[in-house]
Amino acid sequence: MDGVTVISHPLVQHKLTKMRQKDTSTAGFRRLLREISTLLCYEVTRDLELTMETIETPLTEMQAPVLEGKKLVFASILRAGNGLLEGMLDLVPSARVSHIGVYRDHETLEAIEYFFKAPEDIAERLVIVVDPMLATGNSSIAAIDRLKERGVKNIRFLCLLAAPEGIKHFSETHPDVPIFTASIDSHLNEQGYIVPGLGDAGDRMYGTK
Repeated sequence: MDGVTVISHPLVQHKLTKMRQKDTSTAGFRRLLREISTLLCYEVTRDLELTMETIETPLTEMQAPVLEGKKLVFASILRAGNGLLEGMLDLVPSARVSHIGVYRDHETLEAIEYFFKAPEDIAERLVIVVDPMLATGNSSIAAIDRLKERGVKNIRFLCLLAAPEGIKHFSETHPDVPIFTASIDSHLNEQGYIVPGLGDAGDRMYGTK
């Protein structure tokens, strides 16, 4: 699909399979989510721009590459996005963090916002929005709407699983935002869950169901 990158690295796919299994414990699911998020972060940041600076090694002075410009912002769609956020911060501890509180009304499947907090200069930064699931697309679209209202122009969306219906809705609404995912699953069921999926990521991560 145009604008969608499927991260097919063997370690990503192996860990995702473990997460899908219904008998994976809460602790195991949480650990796997943190591990896989680090691998996904590696892929979504693969083409970040570099600049050269002068450093000193124990032997000599040299020109060495460092990230160019202002640091990243990881924008977590609460609450499940925090599971991806933690592993990504392990890899990029200097990143700024934005939290976007959006939940899906289980009757209408529409997104309802209840919290938004972001760095003041977020419009000047690359923002990677994270949420384990791209199901209907309503929550992620609502989150990116808010970021664009704040002037953000450089956005990427990272998820574990995506449904074709969610990708279509998302891409039609935000065609300028690339999607990175570990899997495009079959479809959504009548309750708006991804099939075969892995269940509710937030519930499995926090043991709330």
